[in-house]
Amino acid sequence: MNLSLNFEKILFLDIETVPEKEFFSDLSIGKQELFTKKTAYQRSEDESASDFYHRAGIWAEFGKIVCISVGYFKSNSSPRKFRVTSFYNDDEAILLAEFKALLDTYYYQKEMVLCGHNGKEFDFPFIARRMIINRIGLPDKLNLFGKKPWEVPHIDTLELWKFGDYKHYTSLKLLTEILDIPSPKDDIDGSQVGEVYYVEKNLERIKIYCEKDTITVAQLLLRFNNQPLLDKDEIEFV
Repeated sequence: MNLSLNFEKILFLDIETVPEKEFFSDLSIGKQELFTKKTAYQRSEDESASDFYHRAGIWAEFGKIVCISVGYFKSNSSPRKFRVTSFYNDDEAILLAEFKALLDTYYYQKEMVLCGHNGKEFDFPFIARRMIINRIGLPDKLNLFGKKPWEVPHIDTLELWKFGDYKHYTSLKLLTEILDIPSPKDDIDGSQVGEVYYVEKNLERIKIYCEKDTITVAQLLLRFNNQPLLDKDEIEFV
């Protein structure tokens, strides 16, 4: 694609979300009614809101973030190094505050950008909405009010792959297959995150899964720009 990008100015990220409560019955009566209305057109005729509740994590109003994994290329590093770290906690407010502190401290400059796969449709607005719900002030990189489209500091690898085709959706897994990128999907998938969180209570497993996706987003952007993929020796977990 011949993208004019300074990869050292990009923060790659991925998030994992789950329903706000483990069971539909744990919601207040008001929220149960609102979720029922919200999902009326997504559910099949014989599917109740309670049966559908396992998908609640896709909506910021009914879900919560349990992990944000980020990755970045270390400045002036030879050989090349890509560092990965995660913010994960049962208390969403804590991990959001820690992520905000990262953005406010290291990614506040104008030239710094965020990058995710389907990030503009999911990850970035989901984080922003959950910050507002948790009464956390938005960092500049997520506060888009008043910004012109070309001023939005976000890169979306799905958007790049669309090439202007707004109807086209391609999953991260499919892109890794066709572009010969090592697949991160060797454990769980997104549909299983809620069960791993609430039943297995294995947040560490979710973190590992999230970090793999973050690395894959970086690999995608490298491939799009016809640059060598990262190998294992170039990736550091901190």
